[in-house]
Amino acid sequence: MRYWIAVSHPLPRLRLSLDFMPSPDPERPGLLIRDPYHFSDTMLLIPPPLVPTLACFDGEQTTLELRENLVRITGQIQVGELEANLFRSLTDAGFLEDEKFEQMRAARMGEFERAEKREPSHVGSAYPETAEEVREQLAGYLSDGAPAQNGIPVGIAAPHVSPFGGWESYRDAYAALPRSFSSRTFVILGTSHYGEPDRFGLTRKPFVTPLGEAITAVDLVNELQSQAPHSVRMEDYCHAIEHSIEFQVLFLQYLFGPRVRILPILCGSFAKSIYEGGKPEANEDVRRFFGALSELGAREADNLAWVLGIDMAHIGRRYGSPLDAQAETGTMIEVGALDRARIERVNAGDASGFWDLVQERKDDLNWCGSSPLYTFLQCAPKVHGTLRRYQQWNIDPGSVVSFAALEFAAAG
Repeated sequence: MRYWIAVSHPLPRLRLSLDFMPSPDPERPGLLIRDPYHFSDTMLLIPPPLVPTLACFDGEQTTLELRENLVRITGQIQVGELEANLFRSLTDAGFLEDEKFEQMRAARMGEFERAEKREPSHVGSAYPETAEEVREQLAGYLSDGAPAQNGIPVGIAAPHVSPFGGWESYRDAYAALPRSFSSRTFVILGTSHYGEPDRFGLTRKPFVTPLGEAITAVDLVNELQSQAPHSVRMEDYCHAIEHSIEFQVLFLQYLFGPRVRILPILCGSFAKSIYEGGKPEANEDVRRFFGALSELGAREADNLAWVLGIDMAHIGRRYGSPLDAQAETGTMIEVGALDRARIERVNAGDASGFWDLVQERKDDLNWCGSSPLYTFLQCAPKVHGTLRRYQQWNIDPGSVVSFAALEFAAAG
């Protein structure tokens, strides 16, 4: 359908789930748009003068209003070709809520559902493409890590930032896992950055990295689905693109062999609880999942180890702040104190106290690890934790992510 002819038509809505960020190239300024869900692999750079026209794609305005905006911006009456190019670029990229996007979305989700394996999504960018290079890199990252400080641990929390940014915390977290754990099943609780709130993403697919093919504990996946069917998204497409579990699999394979056995669980945000009050388990579906995972954890306690793939605060321009953030300076000093207050509640095994702090000011720290942590505290055996390292890292010149290495042992 051609929206750029003289007749006015409603414009489709621009997808709100897209990533919008300033161009990283000073020689090519503008607004960079990309699809974090990878339904589309296209990236568009919108020139600065045309950025205001994106507001026309709100599902209510029409091609006539878009045309009026272009005339005002360019000072030209004949803007038909510019209008056509803008619309065509957005729809061909799959950035509009239209038929073209629905086709792309259905194709990608169907492709993942039919796939026999969960292929690596971040290989070649966050870590090397070959097994030899991965081993060399991780050997450098993980050397000289101190063993567990409190006997045999129940599990750990590690970052999910790119390994090159958080390698010291990865090292200190994974050094706490005894090599005798090689026969255990690792319950990996990862942040679901793209999943539905109050839902848990499961998959039966084995995870592949350059180091080999990890084994997914299908029997345990099936048990969770059977016990809490309305709580989960089975063969959740988010697994195809999510890094919070993929990075943990890579480290586990390096330490315990390529055929390490895992139970991968993506934890959606508990946004309703954060913004409207009440505990996450006030949602019946969340409560049922907690019950199912708790029963599994208690029964299999001696055969499991828990691994959390979490980051903490997200502060700065990338995350909506008007001001630049710099690690360990200025406002980030206060953020560090607030992070540590939450970590203290986690390490005390105080799920309720931890969640009270998350709910304060509606989680203005933007912790993206709160739901896996709360799930762990509710479902794992009673634990106490030890902070092995806390870090802040500038993910770009104006934005900071914080993360930590935590070790968990059974409470005495």
